[in-house]
Amino acid sequence: MSIKLNLQNLQNISVQIESINTYFSDYANRQVNYAYTLRNWLIGMYLFEYEQKGQDRAEYGDNLYRNIANNLKEKKVKGMSLMMLHSFKNFFLTYPSIIQTLTEQLKLEKNNDYKIIQSMIGKFNLDENEIIQSLIGNFKADKKVKSIAVENPSLFVGKVSFTHILEFIKIDDSTQRSFYEIQTIKNNWTVRQLQREISAMLYERIGLSSNKELMFDKLKNDTLSNFSEIVKSPYILEFLNIPEQSQFSENDLEQSIINHLQNFLVELGRGFCFEARQKRISFNNKHYRIDLVFYHRILKCHILIDLKIGDFDHSDAGQMNVYLNYFKENEMVENDNPPIGIILCSQKDNALVHYALGGLSQEIFVSKYKLQLPTEQELKNIIEIDVKSFEKRD
Repeated sequence: MSIKLNLQNLQNISVQIESINTYFSDYANRQVNYAYTLRNWLIGMYLFEYEQKGQDRAEYGDNLYRNIANNLKEKKVKGMSLMMLHSFKNFFLTYPSIIQTLTEQLKLEKNNDYKIIQSMIGKFNLDENEIIQSLIGNFKADKKVKSIAVENPSLFVGKVSFTHILEFIKIDDSTQRSFYEIQTIKNNWTVRQLQREISAMLYERIGLSSNKELMFDKLKNDTLSNFSEIVKSPYILEFLNIPEQSQFSENDLEQSIINHLQNFLVELGRGFCFEARQKRISFNNKHYRIDLVFYHRILKCHILIDLKIGDFDHSDAGQMNVYLNYFKENEMVENDNPPIGIILCSQKDNALVHYALGGLSQEIFVSKYKLQLPTEQELKNIIEIDVKSFEKRD
């Protein structure tokens, strides 16, 4: 009995030590990232001010940054390539409000570092308060919506890595950038997740979605565990270059998708593999054709897509149910999950969808497609609502 108790005690203390180690390791990493981010911002500020007011800037001209990078390389200072120096300057120009966080941090250190920074700024005969007021004043005036980086720069620097920031500064539109800042912090995105959501045009998709709360909820879970998580609404097909009001047939839509198949696969999302178009199925001497057939390598199932130019009709659900039943009996192989169907239409009545799909044993989804992106004002309104709700929670 005493042996078991001792083993239990040993296990408990091991767990406690592991927890302590994890906490302080994470804390150390956050502190390193915090300092690294502030360092890069300060270098960017110094480069920008030197570029604007340096007495010998004309001597170097366009080669100024290249010469600085080469000089730092000779001094064996790592991470100061030509590209990174430009990124530091862009970081400073994109997020001038971080000067408040930097100033507060250096004052807390109570050492000579702050005096060194002050002397660097003083070389350009600029007062610190003037820098704060002019840069941040202009920054706020240019912003279309509130930004976490402006309202709470310390939170921003503490929650995102500089690698995240490198992705943010690539986004020219301030409203769009604010959206991705907030979603990264709220959902604790990795850099890869952030890159994927930007590539998947999440910002534009949120603007078009009729159920925005559901889309925001899905962001909290990055794994694919069920069919509903792979189906988007709406699908953005702007890459087809079809005017919203033009006359075209379902065959035209299908052909255009095939012509832009790579873009369409990106729009569908992870795991989709193209199998066939106009897949023929036959029974009782009758032939039917399924517009597009895919296989999802993560969920291990076929996905059948039926394209509709007009509104969703209840008969579309019955037709898709026939296709799915056929695939379930004749196309499924060992370890496959049952197929699912997506009816892709330009418009849908949610009540009709509810009753048309009710009671069906197969997984069928009705999604809209959009041939054009939402307007800037539509997106701005959505982001403003999200920013306000985020501020209330924090």
